[in-house]
Amino acid sequence: MTLRVDRVVTSGTFSLDGGTWDVDNNIWLIGDDNEVVIVDAAHTAQPIIDAVGGRKVVGIVCTHGHNDHVTVAPELAEKLDAPIYLNPADDVLWEMTHPGVKHLSLEDDQRIAVAGTDILAIHTPGHSPGSTCLYLPEAGELFSGDTLFSSGPGATGRSYSDFPTIIGSIRDKLFALPAETKVHTGHGDGTTIGTEAPVKSVDPRRSTLCESIHQGRLR
Repeated sequence: MTLRVDRVVTSGTFSLDGGTWDVDNNIWLIGDDNEVVIVDAAHTAQPIIDAVGGRKVVGIVCTHGHNDHVTVAPELAEKLDAPIYLNPADDVLWEMTHPGVKHLSLEDDQRIAVAGTDILAIHTPGHSPGSTCLYLPEAGELFSGDTLFSSGPGATGRSYSDFPTIIGSIRDKLFALPAETKVHTGHGDGTTIGTEAPVKSVDPRRSTLCESIHQGRLR
């Protein structure tokens, strides 16, 4: 079977530190015609279930523990008979949304097999302590959650986030990937590693993130 990646977009709210914001989230389905891994579980279960289309769900992998990325994880786990994976460093966030609900640990360098390939977990703290990107080496695709976006890192202005840490994660772990790697983000449009990292970019004029890292403009 041919590996494919499908996107589902759902809308809802993100809440933390007493504030609530309207957000649209990307949910990614990695698999083939027989089995699939769900990346993030945002807002509403039925559109995700519809996209699964009766395939075996190997796992529901949450890139981090913010409520807008884990909203319906337990509901999906029950309806699709699938385990939930989350880095345990984000348990403090998980417990805010799903107190007492268990999940499996997602560890750095862990591999999840699906559709004849492996998904590699890359722990990239900063946006949250347990933020994790998922990498498909054979396909050259990265699922960055809220760690890396087009022309910028994820937000670090709220509890349990840290700016120097996210910059270190991007510089040391994500910029080490091949320049042509496609980046599928947790919100909005995607990018590539080469676009964000000037030393890898075909067009360095677009490498705003790494220039900002070096010049200290991002705060």
